Amino acid sequence: MTNTQKYSADPAIVATWLKGWSIARSLPLPVPDQGALRVDVGWPDQKKRYVFAEVGQSFKDLAASIHAPLVFLKACAGEEEVRALLPSNWEIQTPAYMMRYLTQQLMNANPLPEGYTLSASNEDKYFTVAILDPTGFEVANGGLVLVDDYGIYDRIATHPRYQRKGFASIIMQSLQKISHQHNVYNGILVATPPGRNLYDTLGWELYSPYTTAVIPSA
Repeated sequence: MTNTQKYSADPAIVATWLKGWSIARSLPLPVPDQGALRVDVGWPDQKKRYVFAEVGQSFKDLAASIHAPLVFLKACAGEEEVRALLPSNWEIQTPAYMMRYLTQQLMNANPLPEGYTLSASNEDKYFTVAILDPTGFEVANGGLVLVDDYGIYDRIATHPRYQRKGFASIIMQSLQKISHQHNVYNGILVATPPGRNLYDTLGWELYSPYTTAVIPSA
């Protein structure tokens, strides 16, 4: 059965998340443009991105006006809802999910295994934590940007050899403690499908699907 449920998100929440995403990557801050927020990314594989809190005529018109590849349209909307507004030469990418954490309760995590260490740093408003094994190899890492009353959790990653051992949960809890130290208790992130499974177990709630479309490069 086709899922035709219509989604939307609070534009202020989307703006908060996107500002944090941009700060984490040392990119220009988002600016309003044609019903969306635009970030001039300037990467070889991504020229710019437009992020919509919901889709409608503005989304459809912008998609129709873009003919070059590597300009990404992203929206808090389901895949079928987005696809219905796109010209045929656009492709939908792997689904993602915007999620929120709205409680002061610490996320569950096991203690670090013996011999493992946790390192933390802060550079230009971007907090990072990493877990090192006894040889000094980095097994997991993640980042956090604080924007207003939200912590934006960013690029949580575990080396493939160390996945499903609880390290990502330790990273998340460690970032949450940093957020609490600055009196910020709400969290927001965009998750991949595997990431969503983890965040579900940590108490995060789905806020909206987050769908990406792009004209692929030749």
